[in-house]
Amino acid sequence: MKQLFLFIFVLTQSIVFSQTSDTYEKLPVFPGCESQPIENLKSCFNNKINTHIFNTLKVPQVAIDDEYKGDVKVLFEVDKEGTIHVLYVDAVYDELKDEVKRVFNELPKTIPGTYNGNPTYYQYSLAIKIPLVNPQEVTPQTAKETIVDVKKTVDLNEVVSNEYDSINDNIVKYQKLEYKSQLNIPFTHTYYARFDREMNELGTNSHTAAKPFMFDEVSKYYDFEAEKEALVKDSESWWARKLWNEHLVQVQGEDYWFTIDPVFDLQVGKDTDADFSTTYNNTRGFYIQGGLGKKFNFSASVYESQGRFAQYFNEYSESLKAFGPDPAIIPGRGIAKRFKTDSYDYPVAEAYLSYSPANFINVQFGHGKNFIGDGYRSLLQSDVTSPYPFLKLNTKFWKIKYTNTWMWLKDVRTEVTEDGAFLTKYMANHYLSWNVSKRLNIGLFESVMWAKTDNRTFDVNYLNPIIFFRAIEFETGQDAGNAVVGASLKYKWNNKVNLYGQFILDEFSLNDIKGGEKSWKNKYGYQLGAKYYDAFKVDDLLLQVEYNRVRPYTYSHNTVALNYGHNNQSMAHLWGANFSELILIGRYNYKRWFADAKLVFGVRGFDINDGTDNFSYGGDIYRSYEERPFDTGVEVGQGIKTNTFNAELQGGYIINPVSNLKLFTNISFRNFDPNANTAALVKSNTTWFSLGVRTDLFNWYYDF
Repeated sequence: MKQLFLFIFVLTQSIVFSQTSDTYEKLPVFPGCESQPIENLKSCFNNKINTHIFNTLKVPQVAIDDEYKGDVKVLFEVDKEGTIHVLYVDAVYDELKDEVKRVFNELPKTIPGTYNGNPTYYQYSLAIKIPLVNPQEVTPQTAKETIVDVKKTVDLNEVVSNEYDSINDNIVKYQKLEYKSQLNIPFTHTYYARFDREMNELGTNSHTAAKPFMFDEVSKYYDFEAEKEALVKDSESWWARKLWNEHLVQVQGEDYWFTIDPVFDLQVGKDTDADFSTTYNNTRGFYIQGGLGKKFNFSASVYESQGRFAQYFNEYSESLKAFGPDPAIIPGRGIAKRFKTDSYDYPVAEAYLSYSPANFINVQFGHGKNFIGDGYRSLLQSDVTSPYPFLKLNTKFWKIKYTNTWMWLKDVRTEVTEDGAFLTKYMANHYLSWNVSKRLNIGLFESVMWAKTDNRTFDVNYLNPIIFFRAIEFETGQDAGNAVVGASLKYKWNNKVNLYGQFILDEFSLNDIKGGEKSWKNKYGYQLGAKYYDAFKVDDLLLQVEYNRVRPYTYSHNTVALNYGHNNQSMAHLWGANFSELILIGRYNYKRWFADAKLVFGVRGFDINDGTDNFSYGGDIYRSYEERPFDTGVEVGQGIKTNTFNAELQGGYIINPVSNLKLFTNISFRNFDPNANTAALVKSNTTWFSLGVRTDLFNWYYDF
């Protein structure tokens, strides 16, 4: 179709040109022809091309042995940048086709042709006589006819009939274009730790909070190709290369590329606290990524999964149950139906389109998750929920990165469904990241949540990318939306140590703070953290400490659907509110080997719900804050105070670095200790061991 379009275009222009002044059209200029008048450019181009062919082309031995005499027909174009591309070669011998392509690949770049002063494509056909004829020895008339503009001579039916074969002719060796693209780097804490130090060195103008990153953002600081090359295994067979070093399918043409990889998460394990024999997960799928031209990229991943997890994980999944017959929502994945008697079937699909019309802006539309923060947790926007549709706009200029995200979410509880349909609600976020100095970064955040009603759907007021949501909330009514604001901060102490933090504010009453009575209205949370790169002079050892604290009733609302959640999960911290926690993390990698260790110490407050005391104590963000038992004396951990401890150790080996396929083993310990037992809260100690093979493309969170 491209050749058809170009042919019609240049043919039309040729007719116009023949009737108007020569100032409208200028043919491509071959190096050495710059001083020629316009009327001589074509003959000079012809002569240079034919001379190059005569001096460079080596007739294959098979043609010499057969004493072959005939023509090789070549269709080629000069693009808008002046580069010469072969579109089609017709010859008796494959060896002769390959030799002609080699000769044309050695042609220098030309000055592109123009029409009305604008660069345009030009296509030509050429007949190369075998044996070769010296262009200096032919008559002027013959030389004039040796190369002719395709606009005047090419048979359209002949070009189209060879179009399918020409596509294969244009396929070249895959050049790892993903690492320079506007594709997202799949967000996992483990993999992002590999380039976190390079992104945070003193003097960089990087912005590290809004995730996932795009490859072209990070490639300025981290060499992905060098990383992958350093891990290459010597493999001669096709199967070995695909297993250890390459994408299963990788194709690159003139203006497109794509890769396809299988996706696996196959594991088996044992939960010591469970009444069933084993845990398992059986995920199969595929992962596609690619690009069209230089500014448009796409990605899709599709998963088919069945699994049975640790007992506490299964119980939590079933506590998230949506309206309807399906028994559970797998945290971070989606609604699950029953598989066999005690397992779950949970299909998931994620995909997005990425387009960068200019260097300073990128637009993405898709179905997935986003994250804002420099820590393990986020109090602003996290990736602990199920995937959702989103539209995201990233704008970068000067020392600023501005991220706008619009999301379509679901409230799946029974009390908000209508005629069996889940309630749709919308969320819009603004996050502005400013590098104040080479050490200090400040981020400003605002978010608003509103629900779909009979009189209100997607509110166009929130499409404005630079407004303050609080002002719109006041205009539309206090109960029309739930707006929160926040801030983040990062300070680069040096190239080894980073300090970071977040603050989220849902509601604030200065008088109540001054009163010192711990009012319920003071709904806020904060995060403090630090990272230590190449800790204790050990290369690629990252140590991290983080403290999070969120007061009761934060993220909740008095309107039943305006909580800060999606699919019965929090859009921020997975514990909701009414908690404090301390996290210690260590990550290490050496070549293809990796190891992660994590300790989480937490204090949480749960509702009693014993039939007598059914108040909301502020931990469940899906309950209205109007159900609170008192207005003052509100403290973190109120209700059933529960001490929690999670320890996790994981190690493994990266089988294929380009698809992030890894062999791993994981052992975790969880102690859950409420100060009172209820039907929903029972003291437990769980040791969960598992091993398997996984394509690591997203974060699993087991520490709740």
